[in-house]
Amino acid sequence: MVKVTYSPIEELVVHEVVEVPKDDLLRERITPSGNMPLYWCNGILFSFSSIPMTEEIVRDYLRGKIHWLEIHFAKEPKYSPVLTLNEEEYKATMNIRVIDTSKSMLHSELTKWLKSKISGNK
Repeated sequence: MVKVTYSPIEELVVHEVVEVPKDDLLRERITPSGNMPLYWCNGILFSFSSIPMTEEIVRDYLRGKIHWLEIHFAKEPKYSPVLTLNEEEYKATMNIRVIDTSKSMLHSELTKWLKSKISGNK
């Protein structure tokens, strides 16, 4: 018999947070090899970059602490599985997939935190 253990993330360390216009967020997900998806949770559209897995980062990860180098986000009240960008530079309309992660405990806590920071700045 195999033992299954659930060990959720206990801490997310975010090293940089940048609110960007929605079109810029969509534009940054376009790559020569295809479009990378964005995440949506609780009215926030976002992407994140992880830190390379050094020994220290892996040790933290195994202890329930993860590090994200940066988060780029924009407010997006309504979820849509595909967002469209009309890109004049490429003379094309591009579709970017959006993944609804509202059932993720980590993403839900992150977006609550982001919203508190946004409202705290006003």
